[in-house]
Amino acid sequence: MDEEYGTVVSVVVVGATRSIDTNSLPDHATGAFPNDGNPNTISAQTLSYEFPTEPTFTGDATFARAPGIAVNGVPFEPGTGESVSCESGENFRIEALQEFFNLGLDFNNAHVQPTGKYHYHGVSQMLVDAYAADEDLVHVGFAADGFLMYYSKSGDYRPSYVLSATARSGSNCTPSGPDNTSFDLAGTSPDGTYTSDWQYSEGIGDLDECNGTTIDGQYVYVVTGGYPYISRCLNGEFTDLGPDGGGPPPGGGPPPGGGPPPG
Repeated sequence: MDEEYGTVVSVVVVGATRSIDTNSLPDHATGAFPNDGNPNTISAQTLSYEFPTEPTFTGDATFARAPGIAVNGVPFEPGTGESVSCESGENFRIEALQEFFNLGLDFNNAHVQPTGKYHYHGVSQMLVDAYAADEDLVHVGFAADGFLMYYSKSGDYRPSYVLSATARSGSNCTPSGPDNTSFDLAGTSPDGTYTSDWQYSEGIGDLDECNGTTIDGQYVYVVTGGYPYISRCLNGEFTDLGPDGGGPPPGGGPPPGGGPPPG
């Protein structure tokens, strides 16, 4: 327990199961909430997870809305529930880490769901600094399939995603949320504002489709400063931590028939 920030997290391994109990309050400073882009107030949660300590690698990249939990008990949830829908039929999932829409992220690349749950959309330097040692790789979390999640201080592990070279289509497009001013996306160039702006290009970087790689004989996920920031899919057997099991393929696009709640 961190008395300064009210963090309560317990990680216990019994047999082949790692049990995590957390109130989802970080052990570091946060930005101000509510704020202009996020109307929600941080509050303690009662969350429990069970992950295998002997994960099974399948190589079958499967979308994961909430791919894991940070070592301080704060969930990793890289995607968002915000989107832009066009009268011409297109739907674009908005990325959290972009400059066009204000989603109220703080300096930890995190914000708060309507439930009060604080969660990371990208790497928190405060999280990294709190658990860093002399080694380059910092253990920052546990993935839902049981594999460990690391951050490289040197940035040596590069994602294998690139921006699409194909111009967007879409007319009379309206974002979800209070600002519903419509605009056209037809002919605009992908710049990372939307998940579908990104494409996986095998071998262009050091990491696979799920931001994973094998280091010293162990498969791990790497949290990176570039897209996808945090794994959008997992390569092991897991139970989805999100409220709706389905979702988009790892390359982008919104879940069919809707998607996760805002956040």
